[in-house]
Amino acid sequence: MQVAKAQWPGSERSQDRVFVTDQTTIVLDGASAFVPVDVPTEAYVDTLGQYLVRTLAEWPQRDTADVVAESISATAHTLRLVPGASPSSTVSIVRRRENTVDLFALGDSAIYYGRDDVTSRLCDNRIAELGIAEHREYRERLAQGHGYDDQHRELLKRLQLSQRRQRNQPGGYWIAEADPEAARNALVRTLDARSISWALLATDGAYGPITHLGLDDWPNIAGLDSKGLATLLQRCASWETEDDSHGKENPRAKVADDKALAAVILTDL
Repeated sequence: MQVAKAQWPGSERSQDRVFVTDQTTIVLDGASAFVPVDVPTEAYVDTLGQYLVRTLAEWPQRDTADVVAESISATAHTLRLVPGASPSSTVSIVRRRENTVDLFALGDSAIYYGRDDVTSRLCDNRIAELGIAEHREYRERLAQGHGYDDQHRELLKRLQLSQRRQRNQPGGYWIAEADPEAARNALVRTLDARSISWALLATDGAYGPITHLGLDDWPNIAGLDSKGLATLLQRCASWETEDDSHGKENPRAKVADDKALAAVILTDL
């Protein structure tokens, strides 16, 4: 695999992470904690990513969901995490195997993929489908021009508390946190390796403004190098902070969320 990647801001100031091995690309999007959690989100995504890379190396034949479950369990043990009071993160994986490619999506980061100019998408949107009133209310207030005021922050706290009650529960949504069972409930696609030539892994902070600004030519983006990806993310961040700093045109939880892209060109083994 050939992989180009970019983040905004740099990883030292971001809760997004990108990990790359010979045959696997992993993107994590750590959730901002508007309600206190046991350890910093940065520590969680760093530890989870390291365990994912290590487990893939030690058990190359294991199912991808098993790898993620083992890594979540090891992370929870290392950081002494308790379900319901811990940081969480999306997990997106593109994994090249002998004759197949595994796509794994846990949480609302997206994987765009295809062959040539044909594009498909894998994204776990269950958290947005919970129907929590505060989710609708904060977006409506932003669209009305209220901006990121104290009431907005209070709505996000109430939203996150409501989400926690439905986290990693049947009928709720699933996310990497402290319960390895979440990995068994991810969205997974296994493709014939001949049917896919590229993939693009994107956190919601990246694909949201890219889509809103009409820049979502995913096959073209997948062909960019790291510098090109970084330029694209900077363009999105500049628009958010300079042109839509109140979140009126494109309502979102923060003025400019962390952003990560990983562009994968799949080559024959």
